[in-house]
This record gives sequence, C-alpha cells and structure tokens, in this order.
Amino acid sequence: MKTVRLEVKQFDDVLKEVGGACKTGNTTETTISFDSADSLWKTISPAKQQILHVMSGSGVIGVRELARQVGRDVSAIHRDLQVLIVAGIVDRAENGKVIFPYDDVHVDFRLSGAA
Repeated sequence: MKTVRLEVKQFDDVLKEVGGACKTGNTTETTISFDSADSLWKTISPAKQQILHVMSGSGVIGVRELARQVGRDVSAIHRDLQVLIVAGIVDRAENGKVIFPYDDVHVDFRLSGAA
C-alpha cells in the first residue's frame, strides 16, 4: 500500500529532514508538509477529501468521470483539483486526466494550547 503523509511542520524543520535524508540516503514515505493546520485543512476540505477518497487506488481518471463519481459539478471538481495539484497531492496525467498515486492518506498534526 502506497501512503502519502500530510503533516504540519515548519519550513526549517522540513529542510533539516531533507538534509538528513540526503546525507544518509534513507528515504521515508512520501510526505507533504504544510506550515499551519489552517493551511492543511483548507487544502483538504471535506469536498477535497471526498475527491481523494474516490481517487485512492483508482489510477488515472478524467475530470468528468471523477465529477460523476463524486456527484458534483465538473467546474467545482476542476477548482478543487487545481488546489490539490498546486499542493502536490494530485498529479496531472496525459490527456487532461489526473492521478492520485496513493492508496492511503495519513494526516499528522498536533494542536497545543497557547503558552
């Protein structure tokens, strides 16, 4: 099963992890980092989560077919896909189709009280 991990992490911490992985040659699962929980949740709103759910493990899919499966308007699906593509979660495929190359999404973040 191929998993993508979405996390909230500061940019400097991400750079340290990437530097460490480059030195050791060890790579981990695919991780996409967001600078805040708000940014993460805006990117994977409930409507976008539904898109990812339908796309998980399904390979390349056309936007119209995705809209049909999700039960939403093609233009709304297109707008949501643009957000997911810019975030690096979904990729463009040939002939205007899209692909979510993962079977599973793991979301990892921490909420702490104000100090």
